[in-house]
Amino acid sequence: MAGKRYLITSESVAEGHPDKLCDQISDAVLDEVLRQDKDGRVACETYVTMGLIVVGGEITTSGYVDIHNLVRNLLREIGYTHPQYGLDYHTCSILNAIHNQSPDIAQGVNRGGAGDQGIMVGYACRETEELMPLSIILAHRLVKRMAEVRKNKILNYLGPDGKSQVTVEYEDGKPRRVDSVVLACQHTPEILDKTGRFITQEARRELIETIALPVLGELVDKKTKFYVNETGKFVIGGPQSDTGMTGRKIMVDTYGGIISHGGGAFSGKDPTKVDRSASYMARYIAKNLVAGGFAERCCVQLAYVIGRAEPLAIFVDTYGTGKISEEKIIKIIKKHFALTPRGIIKMLDLLRPIYLKTACYGHFGRNEPEFSWEKIDRVREIQKSI
Repeated sequence: MAGKRYLITSESVAEGHPDKLCDQISDAVLDEVLRQDKDGRVACETYVTMGLIVVGGEITTSGYVDIHNLVRNLLREIGYTHPQYGLDYHTCSILNAIHNQSPDIAQGVNRGGAGDQGIMVGYACRETEELMPLSIILAHRLVKRMAEVRKNKILNYLGPDGKSQVTVEYEDGKPRRVDSVVLACQHTPEILDKTGRFITQEARRELIETIALPVLGELVDKKTKFYVNETGKFVIGGPQSDTGMTGRKIMVDTYGGIISHGGGAFSGKDPTKVDRSASYMARYIAKNLVAGGFAERCCVQLAYVIGRAEPLAIFVDTYGTGKISEEKIIKIIKKHFALTPRGIIKMLDLLRPIYLKTACYGHFGRNEPEFSWEKIDRVREIQKSI
């Protein structure tokens, strides 16, 4: 796309969004199992609607998870503390529909095989310090800022639900500016105008100045467009306005729609499920390759079949930016990176209770201790192999 201008858009959702609420519950259950039993098997799915949460799936463990207390504590931390939000941690109904993992699946996993078939994708690029696409990094920062100003009482009228969307303009393959910003912020009626149908212009300006501008900085110019609560108001939100389910925000969780997705969601799955662990490994590989100067952009795809340990196929695309051939890169991957479920779990230290933190603000581009797949500690090793 050299010499061309084009736009790329990514979105993120707040921790109180119904789908993200479900992701967090599923990963909180997983963490609690791993705290007690590293050999536990978890495939936990959550569904939420007004006043009701259903936690289901397949779990095999020697430990015990108090689902009711775990869910209520998490709801309180997120901010569902009043009936006005359609879900109150004091009084909401919680249905536990969990049963054991299928023995047909277990017999393949127990011998070290993958817990399912599928295609897992990892990506890295030089657009940001995190080696992630700029649009998804900015979208995550906006909803994280929403939570900060809400929880720190900077804007007292904000509710737990919300969304962001950022469109970045590129020129000659490089991000140049933010073309448009979408903010959808749940709020109490106090910022509505006299008609009761729209937020006031003062509130709109306050949301832009308090949430958007500190995050976007110099990427905003006079032509940047802001869309704030474009229906007019966002009083009814969360599970009161929309149902939520685990695993429905896979583009938010990964690379913002910039590349293809294998299809499998992450949250609520223990690392024997390659949907999660192999996606983390693919990101780890791609990030180390880009950090090591092998390419400006790199996509790594791994394919697995249930019950088998080694991947069926490895695919690499450097989008014409590779310093060596993709065939040579695949040889490097096979030599320096673990690709079996057991090998991935060991290399990335995945049997830790780290997963609740991944459920919001993206699974990638996070330089925090829990995110071992974000390390670039293989760079020197793979550079020496050339």
